[in-house]
Parts: sequence; C-alpha cells; structure tokens
Amino acid sequence: MPKLLKAAGVLITAILFLSSCATPPVKPPVLQSSYVYSQIPQAVIRQDTFHVVAPGETLWRISKMYDVNIRDIMGANNLKESSKLKMGQKIIIPNASQVKRVVVPLYNANRWKYIIVHHSATDTGDALTLFKMHLRRGFGQGLGYQFTIANGTCGKDDGQIEISPRWLKQQEGAHCKAGGMNQKGIGICLVGNFSRENVSPKQMDSLVYLVNMLRKHYNIPVENILGHGRVPGAHTECPGKKFPWNEFYRRLGAG
Repeated sequence: MPKLLKAAGVLITAILFLSSCATPPVKPPVLQSSYVYSQIPQAVIRQDTFHVVAPGETLWRISKMYDVNIRDIMGANNLKESSKLKMGQKIIIPNASQVKRVVVPLYNANRWKYIIVHHSATDTGDALTLFKMHLRRGFGQGLGYQFTIANGTCGKDDGQIEISPRWLKQQEGAHCKAGGMNQKGIGICLVGNFSRENVSPKQMDSLVYLVNMLRKHYNIPVENILGHGRVPGAHTECPGKKFPWNEFYRRLGAG
C-alpha cells in the first residue's frame, strides 16, 4: 500500500510539473488605436440635419462627427441598442453641428511605408458612391482606398474626410498594384477630375492635414508620398495633370 501511495504521488507531481510548463493559449492580436479629432469652434450653428450612412460608419463615429450624444440620435430615429446601421441608410441628426469634426483612428502598425494620392476622375462622388462603383468593378470588399476627400457633392461638404472600412479594419488597399502599394501604401482619393479642374482649396487643406497626421504617426518620409502616376510601373496620370504638386509638398513641409 505505501508503494502504491508513493507511485500515485510521483504521478501527481509529474502531472503538475508538466501542466505548469504548458504554453498558455495565445489571444488573437487586437488593433490598438488612438483617435485624432479636429476641434469644433465654440460658436457654431446647430440644426436638425439628415445623414446618409457611409461605408464603415457607426453611431459612435457619427455622434462624434456632429457633436451630438448617441442617445439623442437613437431617440430621434427609434433605434435600439442592438440596432445596426446599414450603408446608405438615411437618419436624422438632432441639433447637429454644421461644422463636421474629423475622427481619424491611428493604429499601432508598421506596414504603412507610403501614402498614395489619387483622384476619382469623376465630377461627383463620396465614399458611398465610390464603394458601389468599386463593387461593380469587381472589388470584393468595395471601396479600394483607405480615405476619401469629398468635393461638396453627394451631400458631403467640400473637403470632408471620409474613412474607408479598409482603414478601420487595417486591410490592404485596392488602389495601386504597382510597387506593391496596395500592401504598404495608404490610398487617399480626392473626388474630382484634376486633369480638367483644380483641386478646391478646402480639399487641399484637408489633404495636407490628413497626410501630415499620417506621415508623422507612421514615420513616412516626404519622398514616399506619391501620386498614383508617380509610382514606378504605374501607367496613369492620376491624380491628374493639374494637381498642384509644388504647393502640396511645400505645405507638407510647413505642417
């Protein structure tokens, strides 16, 4: 009997030792981010307004954009806690600030080495219309850029920055195959055709603001900020012959 107890004790000890050396389960990585907000001036005009839900937008993001409490938006639209917004859905924003605030998440990632500037080559558009256009072109995940900058059409303000689901999910883009830029380049598309017209002052302000924010966070050198057509191997004049490169680079350096 003592021998049996001794053997059992050795077995238990061995089990405890092996279990203590076992590798604990590894949790999947979580995207860590910080948020950058542009500030809303104290004195702003407020009124009820309608908002069309863009790709990737949530109640939280919309509430920050218009500086309105989520509960107020839910109440005005009879939404419940479990309600999910649908892309293209039209909702009312009560007592909304008419100065829209930019909410840009900045992630802890080291894949982003370039910023690639595009134009939509269309007269009108926004993130939603470009999302649908890219779906028709066979882009399985829709909008190929990480960011778009509106030109005042389709209900968006001139210079309004919209954030693509690709950026929110930190997915590769579908905007520039040349040089592997889809995997390492942040795609920013300005709505407009800049082979025929000029970039609006508000679009340029937003582009400089966004690019400086991104390049400083990800340590992207200015020489890695390119137009689509300036990427070696890309055969396109995007973002257009009239894009003001000298002004753009000058303002980046001053930012």
